Amino acid sequence: MTSVLDQYEQASQLPKSTQNPIKSTPLTSSGYISMQLEEETPMFSKQKMNFNPSDNITHIVVSNDNLVLAMANNKIFRIDLKNPDKHEEINLSKYTQNGSRLNNIFIDPLGFHILISIAPRSVEFYPEFLYLNKKSSKLKSVGKSKSYEITAVGWNYENTSENTTGAILLGTSKGLILETEIGPDGDKMFQSGIEQYWKQVFDVGKGTHIPITGIEFRKIANSTKYFIFVTTLERLYQFIGYANYDDKTLLQPIFNTYLNVAEKGFKEIPSTINYSKLQFFCDKLTMVPKTFGWLVETGIYNGQLDLSIQDNTTNIIKEGKTIAFPPPDPELSPAKKETVPLSFILTEFHAILVYKNNKVKAVSLLNQDLVHEEHYSESLGRLINIAKDPIKQTIWTITNKAVFRYKVNREQRNVWQIYAEKKQFELARKFCENNPAHLDKINVKQAELLFDNGDYETSAEIFADTQSSFEGICLKFLDAEKLDALKIFLRKKLDTLKSQDKIQTTMLVFWIVELYLSQLSQLRYTEPHDATRYNKLQKDFESFLCQPNVIDCIKRNKSVVYEMMSSHGDKDNLIKLTVINKDFENLIRQHIYKRSYTEALGVLKSQSKRDLFYQFAPILMQEIPGPTVTTLIEQGKNLNPTKLLPALVSCETDAVHIKEMIRYLEYCVQVLGCTDQAIHNYLLTLYVEHDEIALMRYLATQRQVASMVNYDVHYALRMCREKQLKRACVQLSSILGLWESAVELALTVDVELAKTIANMLEDTQLKKKLWLKIAEFVINGKQDIKQAMEFLQQCDLIKIEDILPFFSDFVTIDHFREPICDSLHEYNQQIQDLREEMEEATRSADQVRGEIQSFRNGCTVVNVSEVCILCNITLLLRPFYLFPCGHKFHSDCLATELQPLLGPAKKNKLASLQRQINSQFNQFENSDVFSGTPSSKEQIRNEIDNILASECLYCGEYMIQAIDTPFIPDSDWDRVMKEWE
Repeated sequence: MTSVLDQYEQASQLPKSTQNPIKSTPLTSSGYISMQLEEETPMFSKQKMNFNPSDNITHIVVSNDNLVLAMANNKIFRIDLKNPDKHEEINLSKYTQNGSRLNNIFIDPLGFHILISIAPRSVEFYPEFLYLNKKSSKLKSVGKSKSYEITAVGWNYENTSENTTGAILLGTSKGLILETEIGPDGDKMFQSGIEQYWKQVFDVGKGTHIPITGIEFRKIANSTKYFIFVTTLERLYQFIGYANYDDKTLLQPIFNTYLNVAEKGFKEIPSTINYSKLQFFCDKLTMVPKTFGWLVETGIYNGQLDLSIQDNTTNIIKEGKTIAFPPPDPELSPAKKETVPLSFILTEFHAILVYKNNKVKAVSLLNQDLVHEEHYSESLGRLINIAKDPIKQTIWTITNKAVFRYKVNREQRNVWQIYAEKKQFELARKFCENNPAHLDKINVKQAELLFDNGDYETSAEIFADTQSSFEGICLKFLDAEKLDALKIFLRKKLDTLKSQDKIQTTMLVFWIVELYLSQLSQLRYTEPHDATRYNKLQKDFESFLCQPNVIDCIKRNKSVVYEMMSSHGDKDNLIKLTVINKDFENLIRQHIYKRSYTEALGVLKSQSKRDLFYQFAPILMQEIPGPTVTTLIEQGKNLNPTKLLPALVSCETDAVHIKEMIRYLEYCVQVLGCTDQAIHNYLLTLYVEHDEIALMRYLATQRQVASMVNYDVHYALRMCREKQLKRACVQLSSILGLWESAVELALTVDVELAKTIANMLEDTQLKKKLWLKIAEFVINGKQDIKQAMEFLQQCDLIKIEDILPFFSDFVTIDHFREPICDSLHEYNQQIQDLREEMEEATRSADQVRGEIQSFRNGCTVVNVSEVCILCNITLLLRPFYLFPCGHKFHSDCLATELQPLLGPAKKNKLASLQRQINSQFNQFENSDVFSGTPSSKEQIRNEIDNILASECLYCGEYMIQAIDTPFIPDSDWDRVMKEWE
């Protein structure tokens, strides 16, 4: 908490970081406008804590939010920052009397253990080393430390116990390094005292009394290896080795390897001051140390720690350098000038220094610039020290009157600029916090550096990501005559444009295309030997043309791009461009205009638009019929043959064109199975005019039914008659059913053809008539009896008597004796067969009459108990029918049951007969005299019986016809379902 006075003082003393920003070479201007709307927050700002120590403060340590202060009244002030309302003071007077003083305080990383070093003011007294546990207020003396003045403690960061410090290292004022483990004695952990063991492991002074000023050690992750840093007034020692977990001491084996060898593994910097400081900066999450700092008279020796060490590594310091202290203010008097700070701490990018003259300065570890400076008011006391919590990484300063906590605000804000000045551009991008203005400045600086170093293509790629002047960058590459780099810049700029930036896209595409065409033209004509470079450039150009935005742009400006390519004579790329943009029509027209029909056909084959085939097939068929037909055949079912007919009809009628047209049409008919009548008619026309053999073969493959052939039969017949193709006319006439005409025409060509046509008929009478025509033609022509007799054997329908009229009257019967005898013998046999059939029929009729007579005299016994099958009522109560199968029905029940099964005629006739019977019966009841004759009544009864009793209802055809009638009518379905439930 801060008072009003403190807040006023803080506001009035602005740190120099806000007044004097980092000085560096200004970066090249970018396209961003730098605007600062409000004053930037100071990088380091302090806040006074509301602590009220009982006396002046002399020392401070803090770890894991546990803060410990030492005061001039020999008391220890301890507070847990998580519970600031609770604190305590512990008196050291018992140990500081007799001329002793508090030398230093040490606290472990987790804040569980506190070690206090008491130094004697004279040689008459012994030093003291005290232990204080977090859970206790009682100080414990480390018994074995009586002869050692402890000046440094190396804490064990692997330890997590509240009861023991784990293995730690102690440094003394005489240069000795001790290893021990300390804990409270309440749990009787250690029998000899609070220290479990106490062993000297090394002497950095080799017998000379050189005080140790700092010790730090860490374990290498995922190994048993440790590294140890030890500092004296002028030296920084490194010890690297493996720990011994089986022995009592943990770290002694590391030092053993350095005992009997010449001194090595140290950095020496001369210094005349009587102190030095060692600090680590650790990653907040992993607690792995990343950098270190060692304060000596000349500055802070700083470097990164490379923990990926190998077995033989003796140095883990990487990029070690000395950071000079900032010069004192020249306005101060020499007495007040302080060149060496009292102490310092490390942040990720800065070292914060405290001076005796109440000044705090922050120096950049990257470029050694002073980034922050502030002066403490004398009213706050004298500035004493600065400390850092290694776990929480909070920063604390103390005066002899007050405690302050520093807040770090975006200390990496200027790191990007420093890295950019150091030409470490990847690190600069990493720390620019995605600020587009900063990132743009980094890119501009790197691009200009690459350009100056001659790496033009990489420079172009980075320039394209900046907001620098487009015209200026283009002129920069044009002046240097670096067209490849310019293309890279333009292409990358093109990729950043949006779809709505059509004008900019068009400009860039035209420029890039022109650059490519110019370079290709130069290589093609002036440097033909450089084929590798030409092929690479051509491949790059093709990939550019395939980009979607380029394709869209070229489609909008096809004529311009085509003219550009034509002006360079680049025919190959013109063809490729049309393929990419699918602008085949224009390219085909160009080839046809130049009479390059084969090239035009090649382009047509390479595309998939069917309309272009229909469009250009006529001229290609005219000029190169063979290749064109081959191409059309290769397309197969992709093309509609009907749409290609105009291309075929428009061709010349020479032998070459006719042959190719027939070839394509035959492919359509025979392979594709085309049934379009126009195709078949045109093929038939070509056959009629040029190839009668092919025509007959074609007609033979078609069917004999006019409705099932694929061509127009009437049209075909007319064409064949015009060309007097008689055989074809015979075939076509037979298809149309003109059998007599077909036979008559066939007789003029070939008698065998006429016989074939006559044999096609199934109508016996017409077939006989046709054969008689053929017989008449044969007999009238030659009057050859022998041939006529052979003709009779070819058709069974014609007899000798049918052809006798065709012979001359001068032919005697002796010539036909044998055929006439055979005919008479055949007739005699037929008469004999008819007589036997008549006798068989007579016998069958007599048998039927006998069975009818016997049936009339037969009888059937009907019992009184028998019932009607339909109504289940006694049969003898009403007139009934009795069938030979045994079924019995009342006449009215049978009539009712048969009514739905009768046809309309029988149903109407039955109703009429029943009305006649009913009318005669009604007349008899009214007049007591029957008006009708018995014979008419019996006749009506017989007709009714013929309808009702012609067959049994269950055994006759009625039952068969009713096979699909449901057992349960739809009207009774609901009732039956309820009954079943």
